[in-house]
Parts: sequence; C-alpha cells; structure tokens
Amino acid sequence: MIKRTLYFGNPCYLHKKQNQLVVDFRDEEKEVKSVSIEDVGIAILDNAQITISQALLTALMGNNAVVISCDAQHLPFALMLPTAANHTFTEKIRYQLNSSLPLRKNLWQQTVAAKIRNQASLLKSWGVYTENMMYWAASVKSGDPDNYEARAAAYYWDKYFEGFRRHRFGKPPNNLLNYGYAILRAVVARSLVVSGMLTAVGIHHRNKYNPYCLADDIMEPYRPWVDRLVLEICEEEDEIENLTPDLKRKLLSVPTLNIMIDKQKSPLMVGVQRTTASLMQCFEGKTKKMLYPEMKV
Repeated sequence: MIKRTLYFGNPCYLHKKQNQLVVDFRDEEKEVKSVSIEDVGIAILDNAQITISQALLTALMGNNAVVISCDAQHLPFALMLPTAANHTFTEKIRYQLNSSLPLRKNLWQQTVAAKIRNQASLLKSWGVYTENMMYWAASVKSGDPDNYEARAAAYYWDKYFEGFRRHRFGKPPNNLLNYGYAILRAVVARSLVVSGMLTAVGIHHRNKYNPYCLADDIMEPYRPWVDRLVLEICEEEDEIENLTPDLKRKLLSVPTLNIMIDKQKSPLMVGVQRTTASLMQCFEGKTKKMLYPEMKV
C-alpha cells in the first residue's frame, strides 16, 4: 500500500489518539481532522506554530514514517527517521559496513549509468540529441573514474531549460527542484532505514557533515522524475518565483509518480523500496545487480 504524504502549513496541535494522527487547529472554527498513523509515510511540518506530541512522534517512527521540519523559507530543513526499522538491523548494518571497496565502486557504476540513461530519456522525449549521453552511460567504469556523471550533468542541465543554470540558491525553477529533491530524499532515506541500512554511510558520497550520504547516492537515478514534474509545473503555472501552497501540493506528488522498474509499473515510493532492498541484497552477497527505474520516452 502506498503511504500518504501529509503537509501541515497552518498553526495546529498534532497528537495521537487511538492510533490516529489528530489535527487540532488553533482556529476553533476549523474542524478537527484525523488520519490513521499506519497510513502516513511522510509528514511535513511547515509552520513555526505547530506543536507535535512525543506520543505521536514515537508512533510515527514506530510505523516507519518520516517527519520533515521546514525552515523560515519554507524549505525542508531537518529529517527525522526511525533508528532501527528492520528486525535484523544490527546484522544488516554489519553487511553494509563490511562491504568491499570494489563492490561499492561497482554499485556506483550502476547508479551513474542508470542516472545518465534516465536523463537521456527525458531529453530525448523533447527531441534533444542524446546519443552522446547513451555513449557515456555505456562507458561508465567501476567507480566512474572518468567522471561521466559530471559530463552528462553539464550537457543535461544546458538542455533542460532555456537559459537555466542548476544551482541550489539559483533562480527559479531551482526552488521547485530543491523542494522536489527534498521530498525524494526523504522517501529514499525512509526506505534505506526500512531495509536495515545507515543513511550516513554512502557508497560514493562521503561528506562528513552529511548524515544522508547513502540517500544522496541512491536517489540519483530517480531525480529525472522530479525534473520532469517541475517542467510540467512550469508549463502550467505563470508564477513560480515563490513556493505557494498550490506548487507545494503538486510537488508533494513525488512519492506517487508512476515509474517503471524491473519491467513493472509502480508508484515511485514502492519502486524505491525495491531499489533499497536490492542494495541490501548486494551487501549480503545475494546479487550483484541493483534494481533502478527506467524512464521511458
């Protein structure tokens, strides 16, 4: 079952009652609302006047939900995850920590190749020349020593949007991409924890200040789905300078976007669960192949 993504942008009190997430609004005229805790996959808190009870937080973590706290600019800032969502958590962490360097390099090779292929598919759907990208994807070696990921990224972003430069603090639609990627990162981090892994220990990313290195690794081939969604939003909306509630609502659909993985159609959140499960099987020595989605033209 696909989990729900809940967004809270108004002052309210969130608490638990009979296994329900209950929303009490400070405006007494608003009706009290509730939703089953077991249906929640992601809860986004985007107001400084939101209060949440410890009982509710514990219940959400117990059901492998993710809680995202937004900053003053209304961008996702902090992420809360359960620390041990898998029943054999300690054993699986040992597999992850004891994984060999050749294995991690091979996993990164698969990740980069899948990302480039999906970027190429998105560009090809607009009639952009992508034979060079397909060549780069086929040429990626273990660990990507030739940095084909960067070559492909430079070409991809140059063709993505007329006059566009991808930068975290750049002009729109960078703001939409940042928000969409934050949602995607939360989905991936949740699935990694459920599969029994530490999000801080990446196969490629190694920033000592980043507690989500592995999530940033594994989300790479999924980014083009966010990119496509942002382009669709830009075609529909005249104003994208500010992240309005309507824009956020559209970006919150990221977990439910349709993808094709292992020749099967599924929501993105379900596909990510299959990807992280295959990663753990690689760490355990049961397989050598990661399951990544394929974007179809």
